[in-house]
Amino acid sequence: MRRVLLSLTAAAIVAVAGWVLWERARAPVATPIADFSAPFVFGRFSVPPDNPLTEESFILGRHLFYDPMLSGNNEVSCATCHVQALAFTDGRAKSPTLSGGELDFSSMSLANLLWGQERFFWDGRAASLEEQALLPIQHPDEMGQNLDNLIAELQASGIYRKMFRRAYGSVSAENTAKALATFMRMLISSESKYDKYLRGEVRLTAQEEHGRKLFMAHPDTKVSLRGGNCIDCHSQFLTSGFRDALDGFSNNGLDPDEALPPGLMAVTGNPAHKGFFKVPTLRNIAVTAPYMHDGRFETLEDVMDHYNDGIVVSDTLSPLILEADNAPDNGQGTVGLRMTPEEMQAIIAFLHTLTDEAFLTNPNFSDPFHGDT
Repeated sequence: MRRVLLSLTAAAIVAVAGWVLWERARAPVATPIADFSAPFVFGRFSVPPDNPLTEESFILGRHLFYDPMLSGNNEVSCATCHVQALAFTDGRAKSPTLSGGELDFSSMSLANLLWGQERFFWDGRAASLEEQALLPIQHPDEMGQNLDNLIAELQASGIYRKMFRRAYGSVSAENTAKALATFMRMLISSESKYDKYLRGEVRLTAQEEHGRKLFMAHPDTKVSLRGGNCIDCHSQFLTSGFRDALDGFSNNGLDPDEALPPGLMAVTGNPAHKGFFKVPTLRNIAVTAPYMHDGRFETLEDVMDHYNDGIVVSDTLSPLILEADNAPDNGQGTVGLRMTPEEMQAIIAFLHTLTDEAFLTNPNFSDPFHGDT
């Protein structure tokens, strides 16, 4: 009897040991992303403690980003509206719906999302990248996917089960959002001519340097300081909206009060936020036309014309825009910068220095289902 009990105990120990090894094999493998470094001038950033940047989560997120399985009809992926060569925009004024119509907004660039505002989408309706990742998937006009159906499809894939196990341990909607957020956080653009200028590696042309100075200056006629007022809304190095509170959202004078869309007000319920939209990054701006939340401007020249003498006054118009004027006599009834054509072209020349060809062609950010990467 004692020999039988010993045999049963030994068998139990072997079974428990096997179970432990099996669980360890299923546990995620946390491998920090190799050679990761963030540009010092971009400032501080934060990553959720429960979703650290790992190689496994990035690889999974990259595959999910390009996989049309995430849509209800298996025809639309995140990359459909976020094309790498266009700095992860889609070149349209407004992105298309599944039924052939148009969405309310244009597709935003996905660059340097580790920094800048802590709310996402043009109207700020998502408070984290993880939350942002799942909203288009479930939206009936965007990707039209039921999350339960998606998880069932992912679980039916042996490849995805393995990738999820390595990254997070299991297939779930939460882990899908985490993986997509990790991929988007790693879309860092920091190799433009402007970045190289900041590092002392290149010099700007005279026109680009003139544009840079205008970009950074708020006009002050009292001291004859001419400026483009750009930095009041677009931070100096990231060129996106500021991080603090809701400083990254603004009414930039596109519409009168009677035609002003809700914007951020739809999220906060605060009438003072009517017409407020997220200030986008200007990184790679030369390849992300058309411009504004509704794509109303086709060229950078159109954008500069708007700020120069096309500002529409409304109750929530940013005072930083309202007070910015390069003309000593502002009695002409025009609200705007009133710069010279040469000054506007100089700013546009500077904006072109923000194009990062390495970012637009980085194989690590490309479609993993095609090519060698």
